[in-house]
Amino acid sequence: MKKMDRLMAIIMALQHDSQTASALSSKLEVSRRTILRDIQTLSEIGVPIGAASGPNGGYTLMEGFQLPPLQLSSREALCVLFALQGLTRYTDTPFNGERWSVMDKIRSILPHETSKSIDPLLDSMEIEVPKRVYHIPHLEWMLKMTAQGKWLSVFYQSMNHRRRLLIKPHKIFAAHGFWYCDCFSHTHQEDRRLRIDRIQDVAEAEEPADFRELKLSSSQDQDTSIHIRAELTYKGMLQVERDEHIGESIEAAGDELWIADFHLPEKEWEWVVSLFFSLGREARVIMPEKLRAEIRQRASDLYNDYNHAIAEES
Repeated sequence: MKKMDRLMAIIMALQHDSQTASALSSKLEVSRRTILRDIQTLSEIGVPIGAASGPNGGYTLMEGFQLPPLQLSSREALCVLFALQGLTRYTDTPFNGERWSVMDKIRSILPHETSKSIDPLLDSMEIEVPKRVYHIPHLEWMLKMTAQGKWLSVFYQSMNHRRRLLIKPHKIFAAHGFWYCDCFSHTHQEDRRLRIDRIQDVAEAEEPADFRELKLSSSQDQDTSIHIRAELTYKGMLQVERDEHIGESIEAAGDELWIADFHLPEKEWEWVVSLFFSLGREARVIMPEKLRAEIRQRASDLYNDYNHAIAEES
């Protein structure tokens, strides 16, 4: 990043909130010493920057100081349009109309040459989002309630149950073409991840009287986890690395061999058994023995089911 671009980026960052030199250096990917020199340069040219020490300290702009509207560079425009292009691939969002109108507005303010240079790049880049069919009219309202820290009563249809749950959402996010809600489920007495398109009814609810006691109790409990280690083929590695929780636990161990080594909460036992069973010969569990035995049992049950079906057909 050129120095002038960096100076403008520092001013824009300070317009939103106070920033430490370390935070700015991390954001702009330069050294802390470079940031300090840039702050001095801005002060010398008349930008009113103040500094405060202490744990809540940092650099701030004098109240009322604003930059005039800035023109996007070609790379900045490409960055924003690429992100918005990925959002348009979701069937439903809280910004159905805005995601298209903001793209048109950005394109309308770009110089012709800038637009001409980024169009071929946008055509050759893609955020892969699986095509899904659903409608979630309560998504925007849930997002608002989550931001306000509200409790919700939802009617949820899972793979096995259709029932009402009392939840406190932590965050809402999009992945794999769906929208999800990470929440604490008072009904289950644990954190859960819900697919929002499976929520059929939502209403604001009161915080349960025993929630604070449950929170204190759960914080005092020792989380038990299972240590899992497995060998992966190339195909197995490609499948496991897609998982947001354990994908980072893979390391190369040789030609065409990778090792997955991670700890998993006990409550995820069924999930990890299903994962490694589905990988078949693309994975070999090293430990724990309990996981190896469970996979053997599932394979044996499947083998017997097919033998029984063949015997009935003969």
